Amino acid sequence: MQEKIIEIVGFSPIELLGVNDQKLKLIRKYFPKLKLISRGNKLKVIGEPEVIEMFEKKYDLMVRHITRYNSLTDGNIETLMLQEEETIPFKDHGETIVHGNGGYAIKARTANQRRLVKACLENDMVFAIGPAGTGKTYTAVAMAVRALKNKEVKRIILTRPAVEAGENLGFLPGDLKEKLDPYVQPLYDGLRDMIPAERLAEYIEQGIVEIAPLAFMRGRTLDKAFVILDEAQNTTVNQMKMFLTRMGKDAKFVITGDVSQIDLPKNQSSGLVIATKTLAKVKGIDIVELDENDVIRHRLVKEIIHAFRDV
Repeated sequence: MQEKIIEIVGFSPIELLGVNDQKLKLIRKYFPKLKLISRGNKLKVIGEPEVIEMFEKKYDLMVRHITRYNSLTDGNIETLMLQEEETIPFKDHGETIVHGNGGYAIKARTANQRRLVKACLENDMVFAIGPAGTGKTYTAVAMAVRALKNKEVKRIILTRPAVEAGENLGFLPGDLKEKLDPYVQPLYDGLRDMIPAERLAEYIEQGIVEIAPLAFMRGRTLDKAFVILDEAQNTTVNQMKMFLTRMGKDAKFVITGDVSQIDLPKNQSSGLVIATKTLAKVKGIDIVELDENDVIRHRLVKEIIHAFRDV
């Protein structure tokens, strides 16, 4: 007889074991020769070495399923237990970018959003330009989460310029996180749709997901990371140049912004406008433009964007 302790990390034990160990009871039925005991985030496995080895393979499959789909139902457990590893489909199909909480399929919903997904897959740097509600930031966050789950990158870095609409970060109350949170709320919202809250908190604590003001990017080299610069229309030319030159090995950069909502002083050029003009013909960089036809908010948003086009 052998005893092994498996530590459940990266997600809540309830996702794997169920409330009051209901899922664990189902798992035990497939391993009657093992003794499975849960204690907090640890699972004690007692039995013959060869049976424990078989269990570990199935455990890895269940973890992979939770990581990819943010869900593990009784039906999923039965499928994973009964089928051989190579017959279990873990690849995303169709237009699904990533599976969000509860296994919800997050997809590109318009032609330009699909073009943005394609651009991210084929290029290391992509500019996504369009008005509010076109899904540019949400799609970029989904691509980042997809890359992390597929182990194409080791971390996600989300950043925004901290000066908008005449407000300076230093004059706002609270510590750095409290000052920054209002600026990065749209990024948090996207992440919370795609990563369970407890796992997201762990990712942030471990530095796997980092949310920081643009000024914090200075002097860094960002390797093996999916980096999103949001609200890039509010960067100066020097800030944009600084950010773009942070790109390290095996990195993906997506820069999003709305050139109709520039909050910089009138004597300053937008780094986003200059960058897209300057880099338009550089191989490996793509520029995707979204418009009111991509708006998926309330129907009035599309009308508002159209009405303000020439104002």
